[in-house]
Amino acid sequence: MADTVLYEVSDGLATITLNRPEAMNALNIETKVALRDAVRSAGADGAVRAVLLTAAGERAFCVGQDLKEHIGLLASDRETGEGRTMSTVREHYNPIVRALAEAPKPVVAAVNGVAAGAGFGFALAADYRIVAETAAFNTSFAGVALTADSGVSWTLPRVVGPGRACDLLLFPRSIDAQEAYALGIANRVVPAAELRAEAERTARKLAEGPTVAYAALKEAMAYGLSHSLSETLEKEDELQTRAGASEDHGIAVRAFVDKEKPKYLGR
Repeated sequence: MADTVLYEVSDGLATITLNRPEAMNALNIETKVALRDAVRSAGADGAVRAVLLTAAGERAFCVGQDLKEHIGLLASDRETGEGRTMSTVREHYNPIVRALAEAPKPVVAAVNGVAAGAGFGFALAADYRIVAETAAFNTSFAGVALTADSGVSWTLPRVVGPGRACDLLLFPRSIDAQEAYALGIANRVVPAAELRAEAERTARKLAEGPTVAYAALKEAMAYGLSHSLSETLEKEDELQTRAGASEDHGIAVRAFVDKEKPKYLGR
């Protein structure tokens, strides 16, 4: 895996770190491929029970597409007529967002600085966002004459509502941490110096929790957003049956009766 993305698994927690701080963690091809592979690995690894997505440096979580590389690729496309530059949405962004949103385990994003464009999209694809008080968000797409990608046209309206999403997409601007919290983009805002420790505590708490139940909760919420009440009730029945058959459920019930803290196995 490339050094532009660091990947580490410890005690059930996979930590994925964007590691191009000198470029504000902008997404060149090497970084996109490495991030896609890391997120897929975390989702498929049965030993991983939670994921922490973060970034190196203090200025940026991820400012989206590396525009310096992008300009060169556009010029190459004009010369060859291949038109491959925008295939990055299909080849990189879409798989990354699917792997984050559909991972059968919780994903925590620790947003340490600016999250713009696809960086904003990756943060929104996480289940829980802990944000440094110095961080900011920006959709950015219209500012470079592009439409939304990295799932933002799906996630942002569901987080802030269609009206606010339209405003933020048509008129890109910097959204500071406190406004992000008010809009529901940030679940928690913490001092910048405390971000990494707080995000790790949260992610490790989830890694020690009932993984099967968390996966079912993610699936239920995603399903409910696009289905009727009747269909969602049937889905809840299906998922609750699955969760009820897990070893963790038996552990939780016995611990409750015995007035003990449950020690979940993640299965």
